[in-house]
Amino acid sequence: MIDLYTWNTPNGRKISIALEEMGLAYKVHPVDISKGQQFEPAFLAISPNNRIPAIVDPEGPGGRPISVFESGAILLYLAEKTGRFLPVEPRARVEVWEWLMWQMGGFGPMPGQVHHFLMQPEGPARDYGVKRYHTETKRLYGVLDKRMAGRDFVATAGEPSIADFAILGWAWRHERHQVSFEEFPAVGAWYARMMARPAVQRGFEVALS
Repeated sequence: MIDLYTWNTPNGRKISIALEEMGLAYKVHPVDISKGQQFEPAFLAISPNNRIPAIVDPEGPGGRPISVFESGAILLYLAEKTGRFLPVEPRARVEVWEWLMWQMGGFGPMPGQVHHFLMQPEGPARDYGVKRYHTETKRLYGVLDKRMAGRDFVATAGEPSIADFAILGWAWRHERHQVSFEEFPAVGAWYARMMARPAVQRGFEVALS
């Protein structure tokens, strides 16, 4: 059974979705980031960047335990472990890598900044931050909307990939970062397809906090 150390955040939900889709047994260990539990020595031992999520797989490579931190690395590890949601064919595989890195580098950090500035006191700094990062967030939604035109999934045909799981974790918070799917209908249609999947629903329903 995989131990999942996490909290109810977009990055945490990426992993619960993937674990459910892959049919892997796991146990949730909540790490309350509002109380600074991510800085405790026991968590630092498996996540040296003091960020959730992280996993410990007692049956890692060679049958020995392994810990993995960073959500993108965890998704790649789980895909390799199960042989699912990451194509073997090189060109298709590269597309999954591209869209996974797109999420990690932009479609996460940018809406995350929107969330941060929306919680700040009214004033010029808040207004500047919201405008700057909301503009970039909407640009990224536009990129995804163009990609999804005529497609069922982000990087593969027939079934989603770990890139879909990664992106879904943040699209789940679209209302919080003040983005409407009416402006991005292809993203909205993809989001509805993904959220209708039973395993995805279980991944969102499991208690992470």
